[in-house]
Amino acid sequence: MYDLLNKLCGPELVAQFQRLCGLSLLPEDKSPHRLSPEADRQAQPVSTPQAHTARRGHHANTGHPETNGAVSGTPVSRKKYKIENYFLYYLFLFAATLGQEVFYITFLPFCYWNIDPYVARRVINIWAIVMYIGQASKDVLKWPRPPSPPVVKLEVRVDAEYGMPSTHAMAATVIPFTFLLATMNRYKYPCELGLLLAVTICTLVSLSRIYTGMHTVLDVLCGIAITALLVVVSYPFWDAIETFQMKNRFAPLLALLLSFLVSIYYPELDHWSTARGDTTNIVSAGGGAALATWINHQWDLIPEPLSAPPYEIPSLSLGLLFRMGARFTIGIVIVFFARQAIKSLALALVCRLAGVSPEDQEARKLLRVEVPYKYITYSCLGVVGLAVCPAVHRYLSL
Repeated sequence: MYDLLNKLCGPELVAQFQRLCGLSLLPEDKSPHRLSPEADRQAQPVSTPQAHTARRGHHANTGHPETNGAVSGTPVSRKKYKIENYFLYYLFLFAATLGQEVFYITFLPFCYWNIDPYVARRVINIWAIVMYIGQASKDVLKWPRPPSPPVVKLEVRVDAEYGMPSTHAMAATVIPFTFLLATMNRYKYPCELGLLLAVTICTLVSLSRIYTGMHTVLDVLCGIAITALLVVVSYPFWDAIETFQMKNRFAPLLALLLSFLVSIYYPELDHWSTARGDTTNIVSAGGGAALATWINHQWDLIPEPLSAPPYEIPSLSLGLLFRMGARFTIGIVIVFFARQAIKSLALALVCRLAGVSPEDQEARKLLRVEVPYKYITYSCLGVVGLAVCPAVHRYLSL
Protein backbone atom coordinates (compact mmCIF):
# COMPACT_ATOMS: atom_id res chain seq x y z
CA MET A 1 0.00 0.00 0.00
CA TYR A 2 2.83 2.40 0.87
CA ASP A 3 4.48 1.77 -2.50
CA LEU A 4 1.20 2.42 -4.31
CA LEU A 5 0.62 5.70 -2.46
CA ASN A 6 4.21 6.73 -3.07
CA LYS A 7 3.77 6.11 -6.78
CA LEU A 8 0.44 7.95 -6.97
CA CYS A 9 1.89 11.05 -5.31
CA GLY A 10 5.12 10.98 -7.31
CA PRO A 11 5.91 13.11 -10.37
CA GLU A 12 6.97 10.23 -12.62
CA LEU A 13 3.39 9.02 -13.11
CA VAL A 14 2.41 12.56 -14.14
CA ALA A 15 5.32 12.78 -16.57
CA GLN A 16 4.43 9.36 -18.03
CA PHE A 17 0.85 10.48 -18.64
CA GLN A 18 2.10 13.67 -20.29
CA ARG A 19 4.42 11.72 -22.58
CA LEU A 20 1.61 9.31 -23.41
CA CYS A 21 -0.46 12.33 -24.50
CA GLY A 22 2.38 13.76 -26.58
CA LEU A 23 3.78 16.34 -24.14
CA SER A 24 7.37 16.16 -22.96
CA LEU A 25 10.29 18.31 -21.81
CA LEU A 26 13.15 18.95 -24.19
CA PRO A 27 16.81 18.81 -23.15
CA GLU A 28 18.06 22.31 -22.46
CA ASP A 29 20.94 22.09 -24.94
CA LYS A 30 18.81 20.74 -27.81
CA SER A 31 15.54 22.61 -27.42
CA PRO A 32 14.72 25.19 -30.08
CA HIS A 33 13.59 28.60 -28.82
CA ARG A 34 9.91 28.36 -29.70
CA LEU A 35 7.42 29.66 -27.19
CA SER A 36 4.19 28.06 -26.08
CA PRO A 37 0.94 29.49 -27.48
CA GLU A 38 0.39 31.35 -24.18
CA ALA A 39 3.75 33.08 -24.45
CA ASP A 40 3.83 33.68 -28.21
CA ARG A 41 2.73 37.26 -27.73
CA GLN A 42 5.73 37.98 -25.53
CA ALA A 43 8.58 36.69 -27.70
CA GLN A 44 9.52 36.10 -31.32
CA PRO A 45 8.97 32.50 -32.55
CA VAL A 46 11.25 30.62 -34.89
CA SER A 47 10.51 27.97 -37.45
CA THR A 48 10.36 24.76 -35.40
CA PRO A 49 6.64 24.17 -34.72
CA GLN A 50 6.81 21.72 -31.84
CA ALA A 51 9.25 23.19 -29.34
CA HIS A 52 7.73 25.41 -26.69
CA THR A 53 8.80 27.30 -23.62
CA ALA A 54 6.73 27.21 -20.45
CA ARG A 55 6.84 30.28 -18.26
CA ARG A 56 6.80 29.68 -14.51
CA GLY A 57 6.30 32.17 -11.74
CA HIS A 58 8.48 30.92 -8.87
CA HIS A 59 10.97 28.43 -7.55
CA ALA A 60 10.58 25.82 -4.87
CA ASN A 61 11.45 25.58 -1.20
CA THR A 62 14.86 24.27 -2.14
CA GLY A 63 15.60 27.43 -4.08
CA HIS A 64 16.27 25.54 -7.29
CA PRO A 65 14.41 26.96 -10.29
CA GLU A 66 13.86 23.57 -11.80
CA THR A 67 11.67 22.35 -8.96
CA ASN A 68 8.22 23.22 -7.72
CA GLY A 69 6.44 23.69 -4.41
CA ALA A 70 5.65 26.36 -1.84
CA VAL A 71 7.69 29.30 -2.94
CA SER A 72 9.02 32.78 -2.52
CA GLY A 73 7.80 34.28 -5.77
CA THR A 74 11.16 34.65 -7.49
CA PRO A 75 11.02 34.31 -11.31
CA VAL A 76 12.67 31.23 -12.74
CA SER A 77 14.04 30.11 -16.05
CA ARG A 78 11.74 28.87 -18.77
CA LYS A 79 11.29 25.19 -19.40
CA LYS A 80 11.13 24.11 -23.02
CA TYR A 81 8.81 21.34 -24.13
CA LYS A 82 7.35 19.83 -27.26
CA ILE A 83 3.76 19.02 -28.18
CA GLU A 84 3.08 16.07 -30.46
CA ASN A 85 -0.70 15.93 -30.08
CA TYR A 86 -2.33 19.32 -30.42
CA PHE A 87 -5.86 17.92 -30.12
CA LEU A 88 -5.19 16.71 -26.58
CA TYR A 89 -3.23 19.86 -25.80
CA TYR A 90 -6.12 22.18 -26.57
CA LEU A 91 -8.72 19.74 -25.20
CA PHE A 92 -7.06 19.60 -21.79
CA LEU A 93 -6.36 23.35 -21.71
CA PHE A 94 -10.07 23.92 -22.38
CA ALA A 95 -11.03 21.36 -19.72
CA ALA A 96 -8.81 23.16 -17.21
CA THR A 97 -10.88 26.35 -17.65
CA LEU A 98 -13.92 24.48 -16.29
CA GLY A 99 -12.40 24.86 -12.82
CA GLN A 100 -11.62 28.57 -13.09
CA GLU A 101 -13.45 31.83 -12.43
CA VAL A 102 -14.38 32.34 -16.07
CA PHE A 103 -16.47 29.16 -15.93
CA TYR A 104 -18.03 29.89 -12.53
CA ILE A 105 -19.03 33.42 -13.47
CA THR A 106 -20.71 32.25 -16.69
CA PHE A 107 -22.15 28.78 -16.05
CA LEU A 108 -23.64 29.36 -12.60
CA PRO A 109 -25.56 32.53 -13.62
CA PHE A 110 -26.59 30.82 -16.87
CA CYS A 111 -28.02 27.96 -14.84
CA TYR A 112 -29.92 30.42 -12.64
CA TRP A 113 -31.25 32.55 -15.51
CA ASN A 114 -32.00 29.90 -18.11
CA ILE A 115 -32.38 26.49 -16.47
CA ASP A 116 -33.82 26.57 -12.95
CA PRO A 117 -33.10 28.81 -9.92
CA TYR A 118 -34.00 25.85 -7.67
CA VAL A 119 -31.17 23.80 -9.18
CA ALA A 120 -28.71 26.70 -9.35
CA ARG A 121 -29.18 27.56 -5.67
CA ARG A 122 -28.25 24.05 -4.62
CA VAL A 123 -25.24 23.93 -6.91
CA ILE A 124 -23.95 27.28 -5.60
CA ASN A 125 -24.44 26.33 -1.94
CA ILE A 126 -22.60 23.02 -2.14
CA TRP A 127 -19.96 24.36 -4.52
CA ALA A 128 -19.03 27.15 -2.07
CA ILE A 129 -18.77 24.73 0.87
CA VAL A 130 -16.74 22.13 -1.02
CA MET A 131 -14.36 24.66 -2.56
CA TYR A 132 -13.61 26.30 0.77
CA ILE A 133 -12.78 22.95 2.33
CA GLY A 134 -10.57 22.05 -0.63
CA GLN A 135 -8.72 25.35 -0.75
CA ALA A 136 -8.18 25.50 2.99
CA SER A 137 -6.95 21.90 3.02
CA LYS A 138 -4.15 22.84 0.63
CA ASP A 139 -2.72 25.40 3.03
CA VAL A 140 -3.10 23.08 6.00
CA LEU A 141 -1.50 20.04 4.40
CA LYS A 142 1.13 22.03 2.43
CA TRP A 143 1.85 19.26 -0.09
CA PRO A 144 3.90 20.63 -3.00
CA ARG A 145 2.88 20.32 -6.62
CA PRO A 146 4.83 17.90 -8.83
CA PRO A 147 8.31 19.25 -9.69
CA SER A 148 9.62 20.21 -13.11
CA PRO A 149 11.56 18.29 -14.32
CA PRO A 150 10.36 15.62 -14.89
CA VAL A 151 6.91 17.24 -15.22
CA VAL A 152 5.98 19.85 -17.82
CA LYS A 153 4.25 22.87 -16.23
CA LEU A 154 1.65 24.56 -18.46
CA GLU A 155 0.17 27.00 -15.95
CA VAL A 156 1.70 29.91 -14.07
CA ARG A 157 -0.98 31.66 -12.04
CA VAL A 158 -1.69 28.92 -9.49
CA ASP A 159 1.77 27.33 -9.41
CA ALA A 160 2.53 29.00 -6.07
CA GLU A 161 -0.37 27.16 -4.45
CA TYR A 162 0.01 23.78 -2.80
CA GLY A 163 -1.34 20.70 -4.53
CA MET A 164 -3.34 18.46 -2.19
CA PRO A 165 -6.23 18.12 -2.94
CA SER A 166 -6.97 19.20 -6.50
CA THR A 167 -9.70 21.85 -6.28
CA HIS A 168 -10.20 21.61 -10.05
CA ALA A 169 -11.13 17.95 -9.54
CA MET A 170 -13.38 18.97 -6.64
CA ALA A 171 -15.17 21.60 -8.74
CA ALA A 172 -15.50 19.15 -11.61
CA THR A 173 -17.12 16.67 -9.23
CA VAL A 174 -19.35 18.92 -7.14
CA ILE A 175 -20.92 20.98 -9.95
CA PRO A 176 -22.05 18.23 -12.36
CA PHE A 177 -23.04 15.73 -9.68
CA THR A 178 -24.92 18.29 -7.58
CA PHE A 179 -26.64 19.41 -10.77
CA LEU A 180 -27.53 15.79 -11.49
CA LEU A 181 -28.90 15.11 -8.00
CA ALA A 182 -30.91 18.35 -8.03
CA THR A 183 -32.53 17.61 -11.41
CA MET A 184 -33.00 13.85 -11.51
CA ASN A 185 -36.29 13.91 -9.53
CA ARG A 186 -37.35 17.35 -10.68
CA TYR A 187 -37.31 16.82 -14.46
CA LYS A 188 -38.17 13.97 -16.78
CA TYR A 189 -35.01 12.95 -18.61
CA PRO A 190 -32.81 9.84 -18.82
CA CYS A 191 -30.76 9.87 -15.63
CA GLU A 192 -28.24 7.57 -17.29
CA LEU A 193 -27.49 10.33 -19.79
CA GLY A 194 -27.01 12.85 -17.00
CA LEU A 195 -24.73 10.46 -15.14
CA LEU A 196 -22.66 9.86 -18.27
CA LEU A 197 -22.26 13.60 -18.81
CA ALA A 198 -21.29 14.20 -15.18
CA VAL A 199 -18.69 11.42 -15.27
CA THR A 200 -17.30 12.71 -18.57
CA ILE A 201 -16.87 16.26 -17.26
CA CYS A 202 -15.32 15.06 -14.01
CA THR A 203 -12.90 12.75 -15.82
CA LEU A 204 -11.89 15.29 -18.44
CA VAL A 205 -11.17 18.09 -15.96
CA SER A 206 -9.36 15.74 -13.58
CA LEU A 207 -7.11 14.43 -16.34
CA SER A 208 -6.40 17.99 -17.43
CA ARG A 209 -4.79 18.70 -14.06
CA ILE A 210 -2.38 15.82 -14.60
CA TYR A 211 -1.75 16.79 -18.23
CA THR A 212 -0.94 20.40 -17.31
CA GLY A 213 1.47 19.14 -14.65
CA MET A 214 -0.29 20.92 -11.80
CA HIS A 215 -1.30 17.89 -9.72
CA THR A 216 -0.25 14.35 -8.94
CA VAL A 217 -2.66 11.47 -9.47
CA LEU A 218 -3.17 11.26 -5.70
CA ASP A 219 -4.13 14.96 -5.56
CA VAL A 220 -6.83 14.36 -8.14
CA LEU A 221 -8.16 11.13 -6.62
CA CYS A 222 -8.35 12.69 -3.16
CA GLY A 223 -10.14 15.73 -4.57
CA ILE A 224 -12.79 13.51 -6.16
CA ALA A 225 -13.16 11.30 -3.09
CA ILE A 226 -13.47 14.22 -0.63
CA THR A 227 -16.09 15.89 -2.82
CA ALA A 228 -18.09 12.70 -3.27
CA LEU A 229 -18.18 12.25 0.51
CA LEU A 230 -19.24 15.86 1.11
CA VAL A 231 -22.00 15.69 -1.52
CA VAL A 232 -23.38 12.44 -0.12
CA VAL A 233 -23.26 13.65 3.51
CA SER A 234 -24.84 17.04 2.71
CA TYR A 235 -27.54 15.76 0.32
CA PRO A 236 -30.21 15.10 3.01
CA PHE A 237 -29.85 18.71 4.22
CA TRP A 238 -30.18 20.56 0.91
CA ASP A 239 -33.86 21.36 1.35
CA ALA A 240 -33.35 22.46 4.95
CA ILE A 241 -30.49 24.76 3.98
CA GLU A 242 -32.55 26.43 1.27
CA THR A 243 -35.62 26.78 3.51
CA PHE A 244 -33.47 28.48 6.14
CA GLN A 245 -31.93 30.81 3.53
CA MET A 246 -35.35 31.82 2.26
CA LYS A 247 -37.40 32.19 5.43
CA ASN A 248 -35.18 32.98 8.38
CA ARG A 249 -34.82 36.73 8.85
CA PHE A 250 -31.29 36.34 10.17
CA ALA A 251 -30.18 34.13 7.26
CA PRO A 252 -28.68 36.94 5.11
CA LEU A 253 -26.68 38.35 8.02
CA LEU A 254 -25.46 34.89 9.01
CA ALA A 255 -24.43 34.02 5.44
CA LEU A 256 -22.53 37.27 4.93
CA LEU A 257 -20.89 37.14 8.35
CA LEU A 258 -19.88 33.50 8.01
CA SER A 259 -18.39 33.98 4.54
CA PHE A 260 -16.38 36.97 5.82
CA LEU A 261 -15.11 35.16 8.91
CA VAL A 262 -13.96 32.05 7.05
CA SER A 263 -12.10 34.31 4.62
CA ILE A 264 -10.42 36.39 7.33
CA TYR A 265 -9.51 33.28 9.34
CA TYR A 266 -8.33 31.32 6.33
CA PRO A 267 -5.32 29.12 7.25
CA GLU A 268 -2.21 31.24 7.67
CA LEU A 269 -0.03 31.38 4.55
CA ASP A 270 3.72 30.77 4.71
CA HIS A 271 4.00 32.55 1.35
CA TRP A 272 1.51 34.49 -0.72
CA SER A 273 -0.49 32.61 -3.33
CA THR A 274 -3.78 33.03 -5.13
CA ALA A 275 -5.46 30.50 -2.80
CA ARG A 276 -6.76 32.92 -0.16
CA GLY A 277 -8.06 35.42 -2.70
CA ASP A 278 -9.74 32.77 -4.84
CA THR A 279 -11.34 31.23 -1.77
CA THR A 280 -12.65 34.63 -0.69
CA ASN A 281 -14.16 35.10 -4.15
CA ILE A 282 -16.01 31.81 -3.92
CA VAL A 283 -17.37 31.97 -0.37
CA SER A 284 -18.34 35.65 -0.64
CA ALA A 285 -20.18 34.93 -3.90
CA GLY A 286 -21.97 32.16 -2.00
CA GLY A 287 -22.86 34.62 0.77
CA GLY A 288 -24.17 37.12 -1.77
CA ALA A 289 -26.17 34.38 -3.46
CA ALA A 290 -27.73 33.46 -0.10
CA LEU A 291 -28.74 37.11 0.39
CA ALA A 292 -30.23 37.18 -3.10
CA THR A 293 -32.15 33.97 -2.35
CA TRP A 294 -33.68 35.61 0.75
CA ILE A 295 -34.55 38.79 -1.17
CA ASN A 296 -36.18 36.88 -4.01
CA HIS A 297 -38.30 34.81 -1.64
CA GLN A 298 -39.33 37.65 0.68
CA TRP A 299 -40.55 39.78 -2.21
CA ASP A 300 -41.75 36.82 -4.30
CA LEU A 301 -39.48 37.85 -7.18
CA ILE A 302 -38.77 34.30 -8.43
CA PRO A 303 -42.07 32.45 -8.85
CA GLU A 304 -42.00 28.72 -8.22
CA PRO A 305 -43.93 26.30 -10.49
CA LEU A 306 -47.53 25.76 -9.39
CA SER A 307 -47.56 22.03 -10.15
CA ALA A 308 -45.52 19.35 -8.43
CA PRO A 309 -42.45 17.75 -10.04
CA PRO A 310 -41.31 16.00 -12.11
CA TYR A 311 -41.60 18.52 -14.93
CA GLU A 312 -41.28 18.10 -18.66
CA ILE A 313 -38.22 19.66 -20.22
CA PRO A 314 -39.50 22.25 -22.73
CA SER A 315 -38.64 21.58 -26.34
CA LEU A 316 -36.16 23.95 -27.92
CA SER A 317 -37.58 26.54 -30.29
CA LEU A 318 -36.20 29.64 -31.93
CA GLY A 319 -38.18 31.81 -29.53
CA LEU A 320 -36.87 29.96 -26.48
CA LEU A 321 -33.30 30.02 -27.76
CA PHE A 322 -33.58 33.75 -28.43
CA ARG A 323 -34.85 34.44 -24.92
CA MET A 324 -32.12 32.29 -23.39
CA GLY A 325 -29.47 34.05 -25.44
CA ALA A 326 -30.89 37.47 -24.59
CA ARG A 327 -31.08 36.69 -20.86
CA PHE A 328 -27.52 35.42 -20.81
CA THR A 329 -26.08 38.27 -22.89
CA ILE A 330 -27.82 41.00 -20.92
CA GLY A 331 -27.06 39.31 -17.62
CA ILE A 332 -23.38 38.71 -18.29
CA VAL A 333 -22.92 42.31 -19.50
CA ILE A 334 -24.50 43.57 -16.25
CA VAL A 335 -22.29 41.23 -14.19
CA PHE A 336 -19.16 42.27 -16.10
CA PHE A 337 -19.67 46.00 -15.67
CA ALA A 338 -20.84 45.56 -12.09
CA ARG A 339 -17.69 43.57 -11.33
CA GLN A 340 -15.45 46.26 -12.79
CA ALA A 341 -17.23 49.10 -11.00
CA ILE A 342 -17.60 47.39 -7.62
CA LYS A 343 -14.03 46.08 -7.68
CA SER A 344 -12.62 49.56 -8.39
CA LEU A 345 -14.70 51.21 -5.68
CA ALA A 346 -14.05 48.46 -3.12
CA LEU A 347 -10.32 48.46 -3.81
CA ALA A 348 -10.09 52.24 -3.51
CA LEU A 349 -12.10 52.24 -0.27
CA VAL A 350 -10.21 49.38 1.38
CA CYS A 351 -6.80 50.74 0.34
CA ARG A 352 -7.72 54.16 1.72
CA LEU A 353 -8.74 52.64 5.05
CA ALA A 354 -5.58 50.50 5.09
CA GLY A 355 -3.36 53.48 4.25
CA VAL A 356 -1.88 51.97 1.07
CA SER A 357 -2.02 52.84 -2.61
CA PRO A 358 -4.47 50.92 -4.87
CA GLU A 359 -1.70 50.89 -7.48
CA ASP A 360 0.67 48.98 -5.20
CA GLN A 361 0.42 45.37 -6.34
CA GLU A 362 2.25 44.09 -3.27
CA ALA A 363 -0.12 45.95 -0.96
CA ARG A 364 -3.05 44.17 -2.59
CA LYS A 365 -1.65 40.90 -1.25
CA LEU A 366 -1.96 42.04 2.37
CA LEU A 367 -4.66 40.28 4.38
CA ARG A 368 -6.29 43.56 5.42
CA VAL A 369 -6.59 44.56 1.76
CA GLU A 370 -7.04 41.36 -0.26
CA VAL A 371 -9.84 39.77 1.73
CA PRO A 372 -12.07 42.85 2.31
CA TYR A 373 -12.00 44.15 -1.25
CA LYS A 374 -12.59 40.73 -2.78
CA TYR A 375 -15.31 40.00 -0.21
CA ILE A 376 -17.15 43.23 -1.03
CA THR A 377 -16.79 42.69 -4.77
CA TYR A 378 -18.03 39.11 -4.97
CA SER A 379 -20.73 39.26 -2.32
CA CYS A 380 -22.20 42.19 -4.26
CA LEU A 381 -21.84 40.20 -7.50
CA GLY A 382 -23.83 37.36 -5.92
CA VAL A 383 -26.70 39.77 -5.33
CA VAL A 384 -26.33 41.35 -8.79
CA GLY A 385 -26.32 37.99 -10.56
CA LEU A 386 -29.16 36.33 -8.68
CA ALA A 387 -31.43 39.26 -7.83
CA VAL A 388 -30.70 42.29 -10.03
CA CYS A 389 -30.27 40.46 -13.34
CA PRO A 390 -33.51 38.41 -13.00
CA ALA A 391 -35.31 41.68 -12.17
CA VAL A 392 -33.99 43.21 -15.39
CA HIS A 393 -35.03 40.11 -17.31
CA ARG A 394 -38.56 40.39 -15.95
CA TYR A 395 -38.70 44.12 -16.76
CA LEU A 396 -37.72 43.31 -20.35
CA SER A 397 -40.27 40.44 -20.47
CA LEU A 398 -37.57 37.87 -21.07
